[in-house]
Amino acid sequence: MYHRSGIAVQQASGSAAGVLQPRNEDTDALLFQRCTWCGTAMYHRLLCPVCRGSELRTERSEGAGTVRHSTVVHRNTPAARNVSLVEMAEGFVVRGRVMGPPIGIHSGDRVRLSTAKDPVRGEPVFQLLDEPYRAWS
Repeated sequence: MYHRSGIAVQQASGSAAGVLQPRNEDTDALLFQRCTWCGTAMYHRLLCPVCRGSELRTERSEGAGTVRHSTVVHRNTPAARNVSLVEMAEGFVVRGRVMGPPIGIHSGDRVRLSTAKDPVRGEPVFQLLDEPYRAWS
């Protein structure tokens, strides 16, 4: 489970509610939940969106994914930045930022997790695995 403070919640035995216990794992890991009943992977949920089960176990993502949607945002920033939806290899979708020129990031690009938390926005940061196609250079 996930708590807003960024601490992974570990399930107490025989209890539906989790007990807050900080984990001593590395901070650059992207943690997600998997339902113990149906096996659905999800990011920062309290209940399974498929079966509505509350027994979720926390797992560590490998960090590889594919950009599903990307847009350029000009609001509340001095320079343009991108906001992307990335489908991870484990099957869940996470919103984050992909490093690189905002115009060069497209749906279908393969990415890898660079940092689990952006220091400013607190969202995952990814980097492109393949060099962007440069038709005019």
